Amino acid sequence: MRSLRTGLSLAALVTGAVMLFTAPAAQAADTPLRDLAAAKGKVVGTAVTGSKLTGAYGDIAGTQFSSLTPGNAMKWGTVEPTQGSFNWSEADQIVAFAQAHGQQVRGHTLVWHSQNPSWLTNGTWTSAQLSSLLQNHISTEVGRYKGEIAAWDVVNEPFNEDGSYRSTLWYNGLGADYIAQALTWAHAADPAAKLYINDYNVEGVNAKSTALYDLVKSLKAAGVPIDGVGLQAHLILGQVPATLQQNIQRFADLGVDVAITELDVRMALPADSAKLAQQKADFKSVVAACAAVARCVNITVWGFTDSDSWVPGTFPGYGAATPYDENYAPKPAYYGIAEALGGTTTTPPTGACSATYGVTSQWNTGFTGQVTITCAGAALSSWNASWTYGAGQRITQAWNATCTQSGAAVSCANASYNGTVPDGGSVTFGFNASWSGSNPLPVVTLG
Repeated sequence: MRSLRTGLSLAALVTGAVMLFTAPAAQAADTPLRDLAAAKGKVVGTAVTGSKLTGAYGDIAGTQFSSLTPGNAMKWGTVEPTQGSFNWSEADQIVAFAQAHGQQVRGHTLVWHSQNPSWLTNGTWTSAQLSSLLQNHISTEVGRYKGEIAAWDVVNEPFNEDGSYRSTLWYNGLGADYIAQALTWAHAADPAAKLYINDYNVEGVNAKSTALYDLVKSLKAAGVPIDGVGLQAHLILGQVPATLQQNIQRFADLGVDVAITELDVRMALPADSAKLAQQKADFKSVVAACAAVARCVNITVWGFTDSDSWVPGTFPGYGAATPYDENYAPKPAYYGIAEALGGTTTTPPTGACSATYGVTSQWNTGFTGQVTITCAGAALSSWNASWTYGAGQRITQAWNATCTQSGAAVSCANASYNGTVPDGGSVTFGFNASWSGSNPLPVVTLG
């Protein structure tokens, strides 16, 4: 994963002098997102990885969100890796965590073309065999968690971009009726769970979302149990569909609920202040569109931290797609969500963080330097200090930072363990360097 920097810099001469800059607050809004959402009659959720539900990750997942979606733990390839042999360990862990924190669980996903076990995809099945396998899988999984799962993404990604049915194991073997069958079997296994069809690129009004609309309309007319549609909302920076709220409303008018199920907004790396501001606007726009429609009931982000995001591994050169950075500090996007849910946020004061550069000792051919970064009234989640030497000085060793030098230009980034500078705290790093004749102080930039 790539580090997310603040994107803010203000050069200043320092030696005993102080360099000031505006830093983003690393503290979340006073009111958790789940409470803001509840006040508007909404649920706010996140996809999670079960093994990470501890420490800071667990704290944020438990306090900020009112719903959890297992990122991978309930998919067929995870729960039934070999035929007839089930592994519920991570799914059980997530359900138990949610119950301990007063949260809903969104089951994801029962019928999909991807992440299926090889025994299933490589098998040669008759239609009757395939139908039996699907019914058994749905009945077993939904039945296991009967009464514990608020909603299921029963069928995931059934359509092509042009609105035709995707060619999959299920469609090819069972025809389009597999969707109605899957919903019917899921309802039989847990009549209380809300049942959804979930897809991507259906956020705005287009051929794909219209195909989904027509399917839901026909399913309801036929009496098939269908309670909602999931709009995944894996978006690209600055590309929130203008027809999002209109599209949510037209599904709601069919008499079904709508959920934003996998929201993230990816950007070309590196992130900077302008991109992060646009990302905030995008998250705020999506959440506001849902908040404006009574039957839009859930907004779930697909992982709340950049360290747990699927984006960099799938879209090389893109990332920083979630509301929290890799060090679990809320980004502007977090505040966009909070504001769309009626929360208020405070911009941290200018000059709340400062850096001092000094020479702590010097001898004939070298010196030891030190930089201290201090925050009061704000906090940092990562930092980078850079400068250009004016007399041929060269760094030979550094500690508590990763320093590189190209010609006269030096750049020092936080180590893996000290990127966070809390409000009221400080971080210091040092280095040895060579010099000859003179050792003028450089102009330092902190970002």
